[in-house]
Amino acid sequence: MKRRMGWGRCPWPDGRRSPYSWRQMNTCLLGDNRDSSEDSRFGNIGNVKADQIAGRVWLRVFPAFKNWIYRSLRIGENNMNIQWYPGHMTKAKRAMKEDIKLIDLVIELVDARVPFSSRNPDIDELAAGKARMVLLNKADLADETMNSRWAELFQSKGIHVVKIDARNKGTLKQVHSVVQEACKEKIERDRRRGILNRPIRTMVVGIPNVGKSTFINSFAGKACAKTGNKPGVTKGNQWIRLNKTLELLDTPGILWPRFEDQQVGLNLALIGSINDQILNKDELALELIRFLEKTYPGILAQRFSLEYTEGAKEEQSPVSILEGIARSRACLMKGGELDLARAAAL
Repeated sequence: MKRRMGWGRCPWPDGRRSPYSWRQMNTCLLGDNRDSSEDSRFGNIGNVKADQIAGRVWLRVFPAFKNWIYRSLRIGENNMNIQWYPGHMTKAKRAMKEDIKLIDLVIELVDARVPFSSRNPDIDELAAGKARMVLLNKADLADETMNSRWAELFQSKGIHVVKIDARNKGTLKQVHSVVQEACKEKIERDRRRGILNRPIRTMVVGIPNVGKSTFINSFAGKACAKTGNKPGVTKGNQWIRLNKTLELLDTPGILWPRFEDQQVGLNLALIGSINDQILNKDELALELIRFLEKTYPGILAQRFSLEYTEGAKEEQSPVSILEGIARSRACLMKGGELDLARAAAL
């Protein structure tokens, strides 16, 4: 529920009288109704499980309250309901269904850091009966051991795999040969029919901001597709002729209508595939810190040169680590207070 408070003065967290009135603050409360509760931060959240929201409060307030909120807010596992499926994705999906009959090979880009979460489950149905290739993009940012394991998994399903960095042309050299290998049956079939030198037509698909257009530009050696560090830059399908033997169809990034597993939605938010205007970056930062500390202990301390007092390393909470990052990067507000919102956006 949303409430506008009266004109009375709102207290500081320690009980002292503050100069600000409740009416000067936008206060959003999350209810604990077991049947239906609405999160006022997200318009499409729908029903929320009571154990995920009970007792939680989010205030958009003056900077003086910012740090107290971080310390007092109870953040549990997967308590964010992330959904994003804008209208242009429905149109794009229909266009892809129409164009797939012209396609010989479907090239799917996934983010090597979260290969499962960054695969649209609708692509398997769309590409049924077509040759398949998966490009593990941003492999240089992922764990190489996990890259190899994911490559083996895709290959076991008959899908050709190449680990790439779309910005590095050197990692794209083997893509041409793998395309030929994936389409050798089609090439042989054309040869038997007397059809020579017909170009292989490929459709490049993937979720938003996974690097499709960057890959195409690097692969073609020229700026063919518009790129940007945000989801939804490519809005429509575009044919690109690389040479006499290969044509690419660049497609918009599409998601699926609903994330049943909220961990998938969280992973996509963390890699920038969700429109950040609907996200709470502060909570995302704390979730990422929690994951990294559990999976790769000490990596944040090394990256941001964090110093722990002896014996206190194991006691570090996500909030205290974020505070350390704010100190390390001089994220400060007026008066020397730590600016945790700025640190969360690093």
